[in-house]
Formats: sequence, structure tokens, C-alpha cells
Amino acid sequence: MFFFFLLLMSIILFMLSLNYLIFDYTLLMEFQLISINSCQVLMTLLFDWMSLLFMSFVLFISSMVIYYSHSYMEGDLNMNRFIMLVFMFVLSMMLLIISPNLISILLGWDGLGLVSYCLVIYYQNVKSYNAGMITALSNRIGDVFLLLSIAWMMNYGGFNYYFYVDYMKSDKIMFISMFIIIAAMTKSAQIPFSSWLPAAMAAPTPVSSLVHSSTLVTAGVYLLIRFNLSLNYNCMMFLLFIGSMTMFMAGLGANFEFDLKKIIALSTLSQLGLMMSILSLGEYKLAFFHLLTHALFKALLFMCGGCMIHNLNNCQDIRFMGNLINLMPLTCAFFIISNMALCGLPFLSGFYSKDLILEIVSMNYLNIYIYLIFFISTGLTVSYTFRLLYYVIIGNFNHFSLHLISDNNNLIMLKGMMGLILFVIFGGSMLMWLMFPIPYFICLPFLMKIMVLFVIMIGMMLGYVFSQLNLNYSLNSLNYLNSSLFFASMWNMPILSTFGMNYYPLIMGNQIYKSIDQGWSEYIGAQNIYMNIKNISMFLQFLYINNLKIFLLLIILWLMMILLFI
Repeated sequence: MFFFFLLLMSIILFMLSLNYLIFDYTLLMEFQLISINSCQVLMTLLFDWMSLLFMSFVLFISSMVIYYSHSYMEGDLNMNRFIMLVFMFVLSMMLLIISPNLISILLGWDGLGLVSYCLVIYYQNVKSYNAGMITALSNRIGDVFLLLSIAWMMNYGGFNYYFYVDYMKSDKIMFISMFIIIAAMTKSAQIPFSSWLPAAMAAPTPVSSLVHSSTLVTAGVYLLIRFNLSLNYNCMMFLLFIGSMTMFMAGLGANFEFDLKKIIALSTLSQLGLMMSILSLGEYKLAFFHLLTHALFKALLFMCGGCMIHNLNNCQDIRFMGNLINLMPLTCAFFIISNMALCGLPFLSGFYSKDLILEIVSMNYLNIYIYLIFFISTGLTVSYTFRLLYYVIIGNFNHFSLHLISDNNNLIMLKGMMGLILFVIFGGSMLMWLMFPIPYFICLPFLMKIMVLFVIMIGMMLGYVFSQLNLNYSLNSLNYLNSSLFFASMWNMPILSTFGMNYYPLIMGNQIYKSIDQGWSEYIGAQNIYMNIKNISMFLQFLYINNLKIFLLLIILWLMMILLFI
């Protein structure tokens, strides 16, 4: 039921977005809720081609994922709860996409964070709880900054940021833009908030496919696309640096990772860095284009990964896989196609956005660092993709001798994936024709034009050679174990963002507890007050008992004083 409803809505919204795009039409609906201090709180809905197209894509992917879940989550006791959680997630996402109002954005934003937490801890074990906690707390930082920007917008007299975008850019105090950038960085898992995205892979695979690849993590990028006119030069440079570093770090980390879902998560992180970087170079349409194509092939990639994990008895380690092309050919075909789209193989959907982004970067020369990091990150993407393909498809099968791995086990999953495969192949060119009425004019020398393909070829060779470096089954990465672990753990970021954040505050709390709670406050406070009162009362008691003696003593002293003075 949910599958048909979401698919129908997706098709309707896609047709609407085409209509709005052709006529360059925007619809803004406002409902006034409350007015405080002449500052109106409005429920605003914004329908333009961008929001409608993104909504249709989210609904399409979620419909496929829900269809896929019926087979993947088969035998789960709480299937209905799972589907309802996914549906609540989709509703939160819709609210985020169509609101140009910071308050309603916060509702959708918080809904995403909360439902994401519920989905990450769906399999209830210690690892899932830890992953859910780091996910929720990282996203809370973004929520706090969003709340701060809402408070600051009271100065403007309204919460519809859509009307104040130009004003924000000329504002001397860049509060709102910076707050929105930090909020988007937490949701899109940029450095230094990157560690939650691989941790969130503890969720079931359909969730990873929908939430942590195509929708939740792109909410930050989408928010920045909406705010793109309000970012001034300094904000853009900051975002460019952060995005490029994330892209490089994630690409490097994926080359050393052995967990299938984490590799795909790191590739998502790398693509998010690419979107952020190209957005901060001012090309917001390109960022949106890449966001859509990436959502398609990454959702499919996760679905294929889920199929393999499901068939291999819930084993996620790629070292146990291998030779799956002979065992489950159709799934592997989809897997290879979506991986090739990720690499930017010509005429698949990823090529149109990625190639265009790299050519625009080549044309708008900023400095050598940006040029190099874009191309090196692309090479790393191809490298870890081919490493993954070698381990999963070409290499030796290392699982149990007794196995039942077949495409026939998961026909419903394959149907869910078939819905996406057409868009992964044709979606890029379709969107290219739709979104850019005036095509980009690219004018580059032959070497720079061919540079993208050259980098892809080098990446292919590197990935294959890295996988082949096993002499007597001793991998080269194990000889340099410390550096391998450093790169695989994303430059120690999970440790820094968990243990690094807890360690000193906890030690300080312990010291304060020992020295103040159990120390000075005991001495000055409760225990000592009791002792003081006891001593005073004992002294008074002593006085009362020896009352007559003291009276006579005082009389004698008094008489002696009189005698002395006389």
C-alpha cells in the first residue's frame, strides 16, 4: 500500500516539476499561525521545480526501498513498525524540502534526527545503541545552531529566510549564514562531524539505502542550496576547504576499509564533500544535479550490498565474499552498473554530473590545491570502487563451503532494484536535458579535457594493484598496520569525537565530585554543620549543668574587681 502510494505521488510530483520548470513557475502558500511583537509565525510552503523534483526523487527511492524491505526484513517481528518509521522519515523529509520557513524546517530537521535515531537502534545491541547515540548527538549540534538562527531572525521581523537572502549577504554580522553552514555540516557529516555516518551503518540495509545515502545526508546540502545566495566570500571559502578535505579523507578511508556497508557509506561521504565543494564555488545547480544522480545510484548500490549480505548469512566483511558474479549474476550486474555510475563512466548518470563538475573546476581556476584535491579524490573514488569489485566479484570465494547463494532467493529485492536501474542508466542525461535550458559552454585544452578519463584510468589501476598485493596471503596494508588503521578510521575521527570529547570532561567531573561533592561541601556543608551544632549544644549543656558554680564564681570575680578598684 505504501509502495503504490509513494510511487503514485512521486510520478505526480515529477510531472508537476516538469510543468513548473518549463513555465518557470513558483508557488508560495502561507498560513499565519501566530503574531508576537509584530513578528509573524507563518506556516509557509514553497513549491518550485527544485523542491518538487527533489520530492519526487525521494518518494520514488523510498517506494522502491519499502518494496525491497518486504523481502529483506522478512520474518521480522516488528515489520509494521519498521515501515511506519520509514514513512515518518519520508514525511519529515517532505516538510524540510517544501518549507522556506526556518521554524517548519526545524520541525522537519528534528523529525529526521529523531526517526534516524529510532532506525539506527532498530537492531537492539550495544553497537547499535552507541551508533544511535553518536548520530543523535552529532545532529543535535546542528539543531542547536538552527534554533540560534531562528532566534537571530527575530531581528528581521519574520522567519521566511527566502525573503531575506540578499540582505543576509550584505549583513556585517554573518551569524545566520555561519549557523546554517554549521547545521548543514552536521547533517551532511562534514569534517569534524564525519564519524556518525559510518557508525549509522548499524541500521538495517534498506534504512542505509534510503536514509544514509540519498535523503537524510543530502538535507544539509539541500538547505545550503536554498541559502546559496546568502553566503558571502568568506563563508564560501570556509565551506570549500571543509568540503574538499571531507571528500579526500573519505576517499582515502574507503581504500582501507573491509566492511561492505562502511565502504559505501564512505563513498557517500566523499560525494557529499564534492557537492559541498562545488556549491561553495557558486554552482548551486550543479550541486543539485549531482545530489539527484547520486541519490539514485547510491540507493541502488546499498540495495545490492544488502542483497549480498542477506545471501551471505548477514556477513558484511568483503574478505569473505568473492566470485559472486557466478553465484548471483543479476545482483552483481546491478552492483557493477551502479559502481560505474559512481566512478563517472561515460553516459551513465554519475558521469553527467561528475564530469561537468570537474570541467567547471578546471575552467574556474582557483588555486592548485583545489584543482589537485578534486582530481585526486576522483581517482581515489575509482580506486576504492575497483578494490571493492575485485574483492566481491572477481576474487576467490572465501565463505562457507555449504552455501545457498542465488538470485532466486530474493526476487522481490531484485524487482525493487529494477525500478532504480533504469534511472541509474538514463537518469543523468534526462536530468541534464531538463535542468539546464542553456547548456554549459566548456572550453578547455585537450589535456585538461581528457584529464578526468586519465585520472579514472589511474584510479582503476591503483585499486586493482592494491587488491593484488598479497604475497603468501600477507597484504601490504598489514605491514604498515598503524598507517592503515589511521586512514581506515578517518584520521582517528571516531575516537576524537567520542572518547576525545568525553575523556577530559569525565576526568574533570571526577575531580570535582571528589574535591567538592565528597570534599569541601561535606566539610563546610552537611556533616560540618551537624558537628558545629552538636558542639555548640554540648557547650550550652555544660553551662546549664554547672549553672550555680559558674554563678558563684562570677560573684567572687565581681567582688574581687570591686575590692581591687577600691
